[in-house]
Amino acid sequence: MSILEQIKECVIAGNAKNIKEYTDRAVADGLDVSIILNDGLIAGMNIIGGLFKNNEVYVPEVLMAARAMHTGLAVIKPLIVSAGIKEKGVVAIGTVKGDMHDIGKNLVIMMLEGAGYKVIDLGVDVPTEKFLQVVEEQHPQIIGLSALLTTTMPQMQEIVKRLQEYDNQIKIVVGGAPITEKFAREIGADGYAPDAATAVEKVAELIGGKSFF
Repeated sequence: MSILEQIKECVIAGNAKNIKEYTDRAVADGLDVSIILNDGLIAGMNIIGGLFKNNEVYVPEVLMAARAMHTGLAVIKPLIVSAGIKEKGVVAIGTVKGDMHDIGKNLVIMMLEGAGYKVIDLGVDVPTEKFLQVVEEQHPQIIGLSALLTTTMPQMQEIVKRLQEYDNQIKIVVGGAPITEKFAREIGADGYAPDAATAVEKVAELIGGKSFF
């Protein structure tokens, strides 16, 4: 098994203990950092994403995989910076005002980071003004809105309405237990994601695989 396969398998297995050793070895062997990132770490997270989407693994396995991926990423992060490797895009995500749930949001963040995106975590109970502020100050390409409570769905609608003035700059993806594709269309969102793996696919579709750095 190649060193890249070993790194990928460590991510899939959530083996944070061994992944540092393998990633260090890949660097010592002179492998290009972009290959380590894409064919090792991200490849592993992509597989976990597919398994999660098909209900073949569950939240604990995703958390373990993300932990292993971040352990390997810490090894090559200085090399990524020096090599000028560009992230796929910037996503700002938060749970809307009135809702304190964050498990789904955090899963989406882990999957997006594992797929090579920069993610700005706005937290929970996020007011409309904070979403507007992050667009003005940090210029994400995607805004992600999460809600678990049906009572906060009107808040999601208000945020989408207020963000329409930035329609030429951003795309909006919504998700959460009570959210449906029909509701997403009705409020004018650009995408709907029923789960974390689909969220990554939708972001990739809306950004078009471009780099914005």
